[in-house]
Amino acid sequence: MRTRGTFCVAAALALSAAVGCTTGDTEDRARPSSPATAAPRTTSPTATPAPVNPVSIPAMIQRDHKGSGLELGRVLTRTSAYTSYEVTYESDGLTISGLMNIPSGKGPFPALVLAHGYIDPEIYTTGRGLTREQDLLARNGYVVLHTDYRNHARSDKDPDNDVNLRLGYTEDVIGAAMALRSSGRPEIDTDRLGLLGRSMGGGVVYNTLVVAPGLFDAAVAYAPVSGRPEENIDQFQRPEGDPLVAEIESEHGTPETNRRFWREVSPSPTSTASPNPSSSTTAPPTRPAPSAGPARR
Repeated sequence: MRTRGTFCVAAALALSAAVGCTTGDTEDRARPSSPATAAPRTTSPTATPAPVNPVSIPAMIQRDHKGSGLELGRVLTRTSAYTSYEVTYESDGLTISGLMNIPSGKGPFPALVLAHGYIDPEIYTTGRGLTREQDLLARNGYVVLHTDYRNHARSDKDPDNDVNLRLGYTEDVIGAAMALRSSGRPEIDTDRLGLLGRSMGGGVVYNTLVVAPGLFDAAVAYAPVSGRPEENIDQFQRPEGDPLVAEIESEHGTPETNRRFWREVSPSPTSTASPNPSSSTTAPPTRPAPSAGPARR
């Protein structure tokens, strides 16, 4: 039986019991009791639950995610340690491009999905953002699938992704894992699958572990952004005068005017504190991931 590491959102279970007892005095017990009259039953109206906002973590948890069709394209690099390919896969109806490094030698090898940090899609090219990690991990015996995300490189477009706080990137990481598991490629050990995300990609790691607990056997959030999207907007976008901020707040409201929306787009259960350690780590099964050295933009 294989052992699987499982990441899930902590939930609290409260159990209560009440015991009551009554006593009457002697006179009351001696007095004949009169027939009891049943009180009419009343039914309290049941509150109708508010519909789940489709742009939210709860909606993503309920969604039936799909990922398949991993295809290797042209060879980008061939070394003595690994071969690097252009790849595509399907993620919830979109074709997503990326890069895959496959180690030389006899597999199967554990596989890692890499979720890169923010790079302007206008200048992004396949595999940018984690090139050092791609090389280092492949040389140490890991299949590496670096996803480009939707709207990047050769991936299909999703025009609503930015205004919807880029939650689509989480879909693409989940799709990458599912595509790896269903690929049937002999080089991939589908029982050993990990996730590494840096900066914005670290936030994608948080979302993924909440939305699809157990999909990955291990995960690392490396120098991640905040788990509260409004903090990231205040830190990175608002000071730069990014016009996307106005679009987001026009569509979804501000944290002050639509608190429920902003609470539900955070992977934090209460969204009162950011799950933002400098690094959240579990080691990949059977062999530790080598150190990648200090962070570099």
